[in-house]
Amino acid sequence: MKTINYTEIKEISGKIYHVAHIEINRPKQLNALNANTINDLSNKLNEIQDNSNIRSVIITAAGERAFVAGADIKEFQNFNKKEALDLSMEGKTQLFKKIKHFPKPVISGIQGFALGGGLELALATHIRVAGPSAKLGLPECSLGLIPGYSGTQELPRIIGVNRAMELILTAQPIQAEEAYRIGLVNQLTQTDEAIFPECLKIAAKFNRSSPEALASAIKSINSCYLESGETIESEEFSKLFETDNFKEGVLAFLEKRTPKFNK
Repeated sequence: MKTINYTEIKEISGKIYHVAHIEINRPKQLNALNANTINDLSNKLNEIQDNSNIRSVIITAAGERAFVAGADIKEFQNFNKKEALDLSMEGKTQLFKKIKHFPKPVISGIQGFALGGGLELALATHIRVAGPSAKLGLPECSLGLIPGYSGTQELPRIIGVNRAMELILTAQPIQAEEAYRIGLVNQLTQTDEAIFPECLKIAAKFNRSSPEALASAIKSINSCYLESGETIESEEFSKLFETDNFKEGVLAFLEKRTPKFNK
């Protein structure tokens, strides 16, 4: 069985999207991340990055029980320290950091369990949409571990150190409503069936902006905790002035019309 399903959605009923939909496809394993799944996701993202017809990405998972219930523990339960270090660092490079710094907006649609590596995958995405069945948490401490795919770094940045400490140290998952209340997810839908339509709705809004502006915004926002963040922002801001899409955006604003951005 394929570990992922892939679809490109250009438009639906006249509505333009230009979005890539990646569905993690291991429902019998609650979509747990194994080496093959991480590799397949990474390779597909490389293809998407080079595809000028794709403006954004939506990541969901097959089945009703889980987004991703965690990493596949059977693959690493007997690892030594060196193997575990390689697992963590390579996973970050191959997938988790790739998503965080991806130059096109990435949305995750979350239903059911998003635990451990599954929540870390969602944390790497730029926008998170959850349904009422979602349960999110980092239970690694209860296994004698800590999160190894940037969970201890990304969660505090998103919800604050105090709440992140509580969630990680108690190893207790939280319900969708609480995740939305504390800002862990951006949108909470009334039903799980509404998750993907809501992701599409958000994706359509990206088409109002130029691809270069979106990429620069992602890079600048990701630098907000760095000492060099102010410099990065100014550099990204200034280089957009030499793009055709900036000239089109300003002209369209002055002419009171919708801009026609190049891909």
